[in-house]
Amino acid sequence: MKNIFSLIIVISLATVNIFAQQQHTSGVAIKPDSIIVYKEIDDVKLNLNVFFPPNHKSTNKTPVIVFFHGGGWQGGGPAHFYNQSKYFASRGLVAISVQYRTEKQHGTTPIACVKDGKSAMRFIKKNASKYGIDPNRIIAGGGSAGGHVAAAMATIEGFNEAGEDTSVSCIPKALVLYNPVANNSAEGYGYNRVKDYWEDFSPAHNLTKDTPPTLIMLGTKDTAFKPHLAEQYKQKMEALGNRCDLILYQDQVHAFFNEKNRDMHIKTMKDADIFLTSLGYLKGKPTTDEFRGNLFPDEIIDEIFK
Repeated sequence: MKNIFSLIIVISLATVNIFAQQQHTSGVAIKPDSIIVYKEIDDVKLNLNVFFPPNHKSTNKTPVIVFFHGGGWQGGGPAHFYNQSKYFASRGLVAISVQYRTEKQHGTTPIACVKDGKSAMRFIKKNASKYGIDPNRIIAGGGSAGGHVAAAMATIEGFNEAGEDTSVSCIPKALVLYNPVANNSAEGYGYNRVKDYWEDFSPAHNLTKDTPPTLIMLGTKDTAFKPHLAEQYKQKMEALGNRCDLILYQDQVHAFFNEKNRDMHIKTMKDADIFLTSLGYLKGKPTTDEFRGNLFPDEIIDEIFK
């Protein structure tokens, strides 16, 4: 009996250790360098979770990438993009993961998500000098519904918070979109929830010659933003004279870039890095230092970054 009890203790301790390791490698332990309230509405405070590059100073004028998490406009949270934020900060950008209102937590509709996204972008631009940010080099990124929010800021008019200074542009200079639900027609995503205003709300239906350079990363088996709709998006962008890079990842499903899919998690960071380097926001080749001994085994990193 004593031996059985001892075995149970050993197994329990091993389970705790494994869980602790998962907590470490999952990014949960990653914390932003600063948390800044950008908006207060209906007694709700919404935060920017900020990661600064090494030796960053408030006197700098550093490009910034602003991430919006996924969750179908219903849930999710800023930690969704902590790994990407930490990586791009290590590459020299200020990186921000935005908290915005969602249905489950705040009882809001998809409209509030876009309103908050626009508010966050305007706050960052207006306060850029406080945080060492270049207001003329703001990149927006996001996954799934967060990809919609990022794309919406660059494409759709309206859906602004009442009383907000709309003379401050919320349009980013570039977009990095991870399986964005950027088509909200009956053939796309979320139509039944936004059908009363879908055509004004759908980035794919509001592209103009001023839409910024865009990277779309998408799995070939995605059903929320079907590959043929992404191809149409790219074709529309290019017909308008805009750059739109579409990378299709074979046999990957929606949310393929999330952390549990370790190789795709890192691969999409590398591909986003290459895109931003081509636009002049980053210099040199993608680095692996941020991952080694921290997020993933070296052999996985070596294979992806070879």
